[in-house]
Amino acid sequence: MTEAVAAVPGGNLSIRPAAAARLLALLLPLALLAGAFGSEYLGHLIPCEMCWWQRYAHLAALPLAALAFTGTAESQRSRALTLLAALAIAVSGAIGVYHAGVELKIFEGFTQCTANGHATLESIIKTPLIRCDQVQWSFLGISMAGWNATLSLGGAALIVLISFKASKR
Repeated sequence: MTEAVAAVPGGNLSIRPAAAARLLALLLPLALLAGAFGSEYLGHLIPCEMCWWQRYAHLAALPLAALAFTGTAESQRSRALTLLAALAIAVSGAIGVYHAGVELKIFEGFTQCTANGHATLESIIKTPLIRCDQVQWSFLGISMAGWNATLSLGGAALIVLISFKASKR
């Protein structure tokens, strides 16, 4: 962590851009997944199929971002892993855009039932039907998919911008 923090004139400490980018690439999907799983297990909201797709992309970003911490923040390997994590985060955001569009009836969405390959007839019958085009929860008029889209795409863009700022140093 000492490589990530540098003293600046006036005695204040400042985090280096490359270290900030990889930290954001790790903390953003962690926070968004914590919110998603928290809403499921604490808020009793059941995720639809597209909710899971958004989670999968964040789950892919986590090991990439974690591996970026195995070397110095300024190394090419760390930068590449941080940018790959940002790409996975952006994929989740893009899925969130599509999901929010389905919720707003901009896109049609699925016209057939979706389920994973491990489902049995009994488990399908016992599982509540969760439609991807129905908003289960919103804040300020924005659904969870919309918030994921906003935070993921904005965060991914910020990670990329900070990474390129670091590479110019």
